[in-house]
Amino acid sequence: MKLSRSAGVLMHVTSLWGSDSVGCFGKEAREFVDFLSDCGFGWWQVLPFCMADECNSPYRSYSAFGGNPYLVDIRQLAEAGYLTYAEIQLAKQDTPYACEFDKLEVGRMNLLRIAAARASEADRAEIAAFIDNNPYLAQFCEFMARRAANGNKPWYEWGNDEMDEVERFTWQFIQFHFMRQWEAVRAYANSKGVRIMGDIPIYVAYDSCDVWANRDLFDLDEKGAPRHVAGCPPDYFSEDGQLWGNPLYDWKRMKEDNFAWWSARMKHMLSLFDGVRIDHFRGLEAYWSIPADAETAREGKWVKGPGNPFIRQLHNVVDEVETATGKGALVVAEDLGEATESLEKFVKASGFPGMRVMQFGFDGDPENTHLPYNYVKNCVAYTGTHDNNTLLGFVWDCDKETRRKVLHYCGYTQDNWDCRESYRAVIRTLMASCADLAILPVQDLLLYGSDCRMNVPGRAKGNWEFRITREQLDGIDRGYFRYLNELYGRIEYPKSTDNQTVI
Repeated sequence: MKLSRSAGVLMHVTSLWGSDSVGCFGKEAREFVDFLSDCGFGWWQVLPFCMADECNSPYRSYSAFGGNPYLVDIRQLAEAGYLTYAEIQLAKQDTPYACEFDKLEVGRMNLLRIAAARASEADRAEIAAFIDNNPYLAQFCEFMARRAANGNKPWYEWGNDEMDEVERFTWQFIQFHFMRQWEAVRAYANSKGVRIMGDIPIYVAYDSCDVWANRDLFDLDEKGAPRHVAGCPPDYFSEDGQLWGNPLYDWKRMKEDNFAWWSARMKHMLSLFDGVRIDHFRGLEAYWSIPADAETAREGKWVKGPGNPFIRQLHNVVDEVETATGKGALVVAEDLGEATESLEKFVKASGFPGMRVMQFGFDGDPENTHLPYNYVKNCVAYTGTHDNNTLLGFVWDCDKETRRKVLHYCGYTQDNWDCRESYRAVIRTLMASCADLAILPVQDLLLYGSDCRMNVPGRAKGNWEFRITREQLDGIDRGYFRYLNELYGRIEYPKSTDNQTVI
C-alpha cells in the first residue's frame, strides 16, 4: 500500500470504555470508529493483539499468533446464549478509569470456560473447521492445554506430555470468537473509511508456543536453552543498555525455508489489519546479541540481521495478500533508536515508511530527523508513541528553554503558557507537516498529562492500564479535528460541516 495523505489516532482496544474490566470488541469499538470517522481520521492504530505477560505488556506473549482472551466481548457471548446475564454481571467493572487486570486474572478465563462448555455440537464442528484452517492457532491452543496440564509452568519445566482436552477446546472457542468478533469490527471500520494498523513485536517470549513448537528456528543449545538473548546497547538513557531476555532467531536456519514462519506470521497479521507496524525494525538490519548468562546488556555485540532477503520475502507476502484481497496492505518500519547510516539505507531500500516522533526532535541538532522540517513524505509522524510521555506531560516536564523552543517552533510565542492553545499549536504543526501519515495518541486529543501515560519503559508495574470513558471521548471537539484534517489535506473526501471550528 502506498501511503496517502491521512491522519489517525493511536489507542489500544483495552483503553476503550465499557461496563466490564477492560476495553474489548464490543459496541464501544464501533462507537470509537464513528468518532474517528466524524473527525476525518482515516486510521486507528492499536497495540499487539496477543496475550499480555505478567506485567500486562502485550509485547511479551505466549504466542505471536494467538489472540488475547480479554478482548473477546463477553456480552456478545451472552447474546448468543453462552453466558447468562447474571454471570456477566459478576464481571462488571469497579472503576471506569483503568483496566482491572487483577480482577480479570481471577475471573475472566473461568467465565470463558463456562461459555465454551455450553457450545453445541454444531458450534464445535464450526470451530474445528476454523482451527483446521489456522494451524498456528491450533498449535497455540495445544500449547496452552499442555501448559495447563503441567501446572502452568514454562514449557522447559514440563514434567509430562499430557494435554487437557477441555482446556484445548476452551482456547479454540476463544480464538474462534476472537477472530469472528474482530472481523466484524474491522469490516465496520472499513465501511466508515477507517483502516486499522496493528503492531508486530519483533521478538517472542522464551516461554511461548512459538519457541516450544519451533525450537530449530531459534538460537538454542541442545537442551533448548537460549545461547544468546535480545536487548539493546548502552546509550544516553541506560548506561548498561537493556537486557530484554527474548531468545534470538536462528536467521541462517530461517533463510533455508525462505522465512516460512515469519511469512505465516505476517500473513496472519495482515488478515487482522489493513497495515502493521514492525516493532524494532532495526533488528532486521543488525541486532544486539547478548550472551544468555550475561548480567547486563554491556556484554552484547552487534550481529548482522537477515537484511534484504528477508525484506524481499515480506514484499512477496504483502503482494500475495493484496492480490488475494484486492486491498492494499501497509507495512511501517519502527526505526527509532540510535540512527546509523546503514540503518537509514536499509529502511529506505525497504520502501516501507519509517517513523518520526516530535518529542525526539528538540535536542538542538538542526539535522535531527524528528524535527518536522526534516520529515520526508514517506513516513508516519507522531507527537508521541505508547512509550512516550503525553504531549502535555512532555511540554510540562521540559526545562524552560526547551519548552520555549518547542512552542516557538510551533508558532506559539505568547509569554503566558496556555495549555490548550499551545498544545493545539503543536498538533497543527504535526498535521501541517509533509509526513504522509500523522498519528495522535488519544491522550493528546484529550490534553491529558503524564499521569495518563500508557507505558513507562523500565517500570515493572502500573503500565498498560490507561482507559477512557465515553464522557471523556464526547468532550473532544470533533469539528475541530475534522477542520484540521480538511485544512491540511488529510481527509480523502472533505465534507463541509455547519459547525466547523476555525482558529
